Amino acid sequence: MVNDIRADYNQQRLFPRRLEDWLDERHPARFIREFVESLSLKKLGFHEHKLRTGRPPYSTELKLKIWVYGYFKKIYSTRGLEAATYDNVGMMWLSGEHHPDHNVLWDFWDKNRKAIRKVFRKVTHVARRSGWIGMVLHVLDGTKIQGAVSNGTGMTLEEMKLEQAWIDSSIDSIIELIESRRKKDDSIDLEQACEVLKINSLSVESLISELEAIDREQINPHDLDARKMKCGRTTDFAYNAQAVVDSDSGLIVAQDVVNDEGDNRMLTPMIVQVEENLGAHACETAADGGFYSPEQLMKAEEAGMGVLVNISEQIEPKGDGNEYHKSKFRYDAERDLVICPQSKELRLECVKKSKKYKLRVYRCHHGKECPFAKDCTKDKRGRSIEIEEPYEVIRRQINKQKDLYKKEQLAKRKEIVEPVFGIIKHCMGFWRFTVRGLENVKTQWSLICTAFDLRKLYEVWKIGKLVFGYENISFPSSKSASK
Repeated sequence: MVNDIRADYNQQRLFPRRLEDWLDERHPARFIREFVESLSLKKLGFHEHKLRTGRPPYSTELKLKIWVYGYFKKIYSTRGLEAATYDNVGMMWLSGEHHPDHNVLWDFWDKNRKAIRKVFRKVTHVARRSGWIGMVLHVLDGTKIQGAVSNGTGMTLEEMKLEQAWIDSSIDSIIELIESRRKKDDSIDLEQACEVLKINSLSVESLISELEAIDREQINPHDLDARKMKCGRTTDFAYNAQAVVDSDSGLIVAQDVVNDEGDNRMLTPMIVQVEENLGAHACETAADGGFYSPEQLMKAEEAGMGVLVNISEQIEPKGDGNEYHKSKFRYDAERDLVICPQSKELRLECVKKSKKYKLRVYRCHHGKECPFAKDCTKDKRGRSIEIEEPYEVIRRQINKQKDLYKKEQLAKRKEIVEPVFGIIKHCMGFWRFTVRGLENVKTQWSLICTAFDLRKLYEVWKIGKLVFGYENISFPSSKSASK
């Protein structure tokens, strides 16, 4: 008869197992150790301990290993990281059986936010140096991620003004009561209550000023940087997380977080970050229509950045559409006029100045003579066409996307970047930020992207095709790499 294998809790060993024997050679904890130990933490700007007396502090390297490995293993809280140093074998091995508590770990985060964000750049350096990042097509996209606050704690401007009015009236009532009971001892308690209300009043005044300054309908006093955004089917206090993904490797090569609901100002800043991380930008960077902005297209063209941005049907309709749509009118810059689909000329009427750029307005004066005038416009003065300052840049972008190869590259956008956000949210379990304030949120997103890339690079490291240990990395110039 075969007996079941059961745990023997009384077994003894002649010699204890060495720490090195706990994990096999390809364990991810060894991978994280090798990566962190390849970094020059001083150059990255990590805070250095200067204590000369007392208990020795935990080293910067040790705490960074715990943070990076924790995110690699989907542990996102300081208390979770502390617990892992006691019950996660990989973390116990990596920490050398030391147990920094959650306060120590948070203090490390708080003092090294900018330095922690630079670790992501080092990951991209390793990947680029090892040849795993392509420079042909990168894809940019954004995703909304909930903040660490509840919708119920948000306040509108009207609610805050009512709150302030109630506090002010309460202060007046207490002051009257203090005056009437001046000789009694309990007036001291009333004076303290009055001081508390005055502090609260100043706090509400500050929130009102903040809300008016950011021009929003609602603000959350627990996280002033969070904004109401559409997150899937709900609207929550959230942040807009950005990522640029390489089409060849699926690695994130640039990342950031903003609290703007829209993406239309992020095109060139994200490509600039790619250049900072990799030394060059890709031949083409594709993005969806949310990143469309004439100003951003102009900046990208001036900087020599190759971009492919989905154009709205309001600008360039697909199919035949309306025969007299604005896109059917041709602008002749040399003659300074516009030619309609019937080959008639629209002359310059005036130049408007918008907040962003100049608008040249051209008007048709052939209304009575033209048999198609009723189909073209309902304006009794005749059809008018506004030509924006970046008109030529927009037309070049539209014509560029008519090229079959460029069209295919733009069509690949979803299959390259959407899985990245899906893995981060569904597989890594990161649905909402656990910290508050834009600076903290930026740091957490950089750690999430660092962990995402390291999880991919770990598979390469396991088969011996990834080596750490080079600090001085030189990349080709932007121009040569982008050709």
